[in-house]
Amino acid sequence: MPDFTDIGVLDYATLRQILDDANARKRLRDGLPRGAPDADRPLAGRILAMIFEKPSTRTRVSFDVAMRQLGGQTIEMSGSTMQLDRGETVADTARVLSRYVDAIMIRTPRHEVLDELAAGADVPVINGLTDRSHPCQVMGDIMTFEEHRGPVQGAKIAWIGDGNNMAATWIQASAKFGFHLDLACPSELSPDADILSWAQAQGASIQIVGSAADAAAGADCVVTDVWLSMSDETPTSAAATTTRQELLRPFQVNSEIMSLAQSQALFMHCLPAHRGQEVTGDVIDGPNSVVWAEAENRLHVQKGILNWCMI
Repeated sequence: MPDFTDIGVLDYATLRQILDDANARKRLRDGLPRGAPDADRPLAGRILAMIFEKPSTRTRVSFDVAMRQLGGQTIEMSGSTMQLDRGETVADTARVLSRYVDAIMIRTPRHEVLDELAAGADVPVINGLTDRSHPCQVMGDIMTFEEHRGPVQGAKIAWIGDGNNMAATWIQASAKFGFHLDLACPSELSPDADILSWAQAQGASIQIVGSAADAAAGADCVVTDVWLSMSDETPTSAAATTTRQELLRPFQVNSEIMSLAQSQALFMHCLPAHRGQEVTGDVIDGPNSVVWAEAENRLHVQKGILNWCMI
């Protein structure tokens, strides 16, 4: 079955098909009342299992609403409410759920759980976030960029901050969508070396730079994320948290950094945001910020993903 586990494992034509469907469905919702189903209901009778091992707002609500507007239904579960917490294997869980539902979305801190679930399931499996990647979010980000600035191919994107799962997914997207990516991260929090090597072997235009200012210079879009991601292990002490904040403080996105980008450069953040840490309030709430459009487009992108997986 067609799984949506990572941007890097899908070809450009498939990714573009998903985005085209997302855009078309967004346009078709113009004039429909809030909460109304789509004009067509291609997933009527289908059921999506949603497994959350991490807290969630946007992923939880966008998948649930997307499935309902497409005519389907959802079942929400967590590790603590399933037999996983009592020792049932991920593979056995996958086999059982495959007998009940039409697709599975999982948000887990361990990418190997996603891989094991996909290997054991006979229905499509969707990556709602792991410690390695967050493909649904970056697909929504690409959709948002193109809505506001046209084709992303050839654009310059600046990633500033932690070299986390979001940074890794932007690296994968650079290889697939053909934009240039500058990454500014503390050396101690660099992006995954294997993903960088893979992207460079794919011919991606990626550069590791030394400062936030270097990354932002001439950028068409500046992207950041929280300093302590849900994909990280929680530090064991206040000292560890302080050290991480000290490493990342020079990589804050503020008005000075944004002034180095193109005058119409977009600011993106996957949310939730901590104003005064990774981004200042005047940037995230400013005229170049598209964070709320990003959040909305998660709904439309999830529809494209669900349609592609199940039709």
